[in-house]
Amino acid sequence: MKIRKLSIIYKANFFVVFVFLSLIAINVWETWNARATQLAEAKTATLNLARALTEQADSTIKIADTVLVGLVERLEYDLPDTANLDRVHKLLKLRAAELPLLQRISFIDAKGSLQVTSLQNAIKNIDNSAREYFIFHRDHPDRGPHIGPPFRARSDGTWIITVSRRINRADGSFGGIALASIDTAYFNKFYASVDVGRLGAITLASTDATLLARYPFDEKLIGKNIAGSVLFHDLLPKSPRGSTMVKSSIDGVERLYSYQTSDSYPLVVVAALSKDEILSEWQKMFYRHFAGVTLLGIVISFLGYRLIKQITLRVQSERELLQAQASMKLLNQELEKMASQDGLTGLVNRRQFDISLENEFNRAIRYGHKLSVLMIDVDHFKQFNDLYGHLAGDECLRAISGTFRSHVKRPGDIVARYGGEEFIVLLHDADEKGAAKIAANILASVIGLNIAHTDSTFGIVTISCGVHTISPVKGDGNTPLKTIGSADKQLYIAKTKGRNRVAQTGENDG
Repeated sequence: MKIRKLSIIYKANFFVVFVFLSLIAINVWETWNARATQLAEAKTATLNLARALTEQADSTIKIADTVLVGLVERLEYDLPDTANLDRVHKLLKLRAAELPLLQRISFIDAKGSLQVTSLQNAIKNIDNSAREYFIFHRDHPDRGPHIGPPFRARSDGTWIITVSRRINRADGSFGGIALASIDTAYFNKFYASVDVGRLGAITLASTDATLLARYPFDEKLIGKNIAGSVLFHDLLPKSPRGSTMVKSSIDGVERLYSYQTSDSYPLVVVAALSKDEILSEWQKMFYRHFAGVTLLGIVISFLGYRLIKQITLRVQSERELLQAQASMKLLNQELEKMASQDGLTGLVNRRQFDISLENEFNRAIRYGHKLSVLMIDVDHFKQFNDLYGHLAGDECLRAISGTFRSHVKRPGDIVARYGGEEFIVLLHDADEKGAAKIAANILASVIGLNIAHTDSTFGIVTISCGVHTISPVKGDGNTPLKTIGSADKQLYIAKTKGRNRVAQTGENDG
């Protein structure tokens, strides 16, 4: 009897210890998964941040380059001499005043002598012939923009990044350069507004491994070659975008680095978060969970099997709740998608198109852009459905929709199913010529599908297209609805002229 009692006590103690250790093991496993999730979310965040910062760098360089394009065109048409440098100076002052991000805009002649700059009291005839940007343009006929390495400005000692373009004389020989200077403090100020934590960092570098700007700012690093870093030595040769966890060779801090190269310029942006800061909340959670599980294990040691059963039921309920929340989230995502997308073709639906047209119409008014609308109708589609059946009709619409997508690719351009066999295309900042070209390409692509239609005079499925281009001005009476109506009128003209053609406003007026 005594032996039996000892055996029961031993088994009870073994069971309590087993449950206690099991709870600790489960907590460690879940906490470790939470750690992996935290790192994965940080990776996504830094990749998105790197992409956004790259777009900001692209936009900055694009602004400077746009100014240079206009300046080069003006100077090549009429290279200034001493008598009319004041005219160029006024022009540069005006451009610099409009764009505070540009520290200065300059014209340097073929000898490397500074002729004129946007600064009020700049010293003229400074020799720039030894500067990297001057040597590059003098020795290279390339007419594209060139981003030079950072250097200190002679005027005030600030670190600047240059964007430059070559100027040619009428005979094609080297006539000098147009130069825009951007203070690196512009980037540093912007990067400082981004929350990367106390130990995070943001780096802007050229693809030749020259460090252009960095936050936190460290003057010793500006212009430094970092070709030996993991980014340039191991990652960039394999992919233009990615992430890695590595200890910094600069300050020894282990960070999650995400990088993105520019599609437009030889630039790469790196966003980095400290590993310790990424996991700081996770560590606190780990200690809280560990302490809680330990306490729970002690309580379970006293309460026994009934309490364990109640905990199991609660965990099961929580799991079901999470599953229900996940299902609800997926359902909401699907409903949101259905609200803006045509179920058959996958194109934007009419409701979403009307919203986008309203926005683009207002944007065109604000910036003075042109807006083109293409109204498209599948010729004799009712006869096609009657002859081949609705399933074939659906496949026909899907195939045609694919050709629309292949020609409407620019961000901001939209192709939508407007209803039945009608489709509509919105082309922002597109003039009559560009809209006509896209319409013609779409028409040819649909013909190229070679979808048989024996009830059509052409023997195959074709489309008719009406094109209307407008430059809306506030108060001129034009509206998005009238714009659609004008395109629809051109569609009607295309149909009355025999279908399988494009009719455009202007061609049929009068």
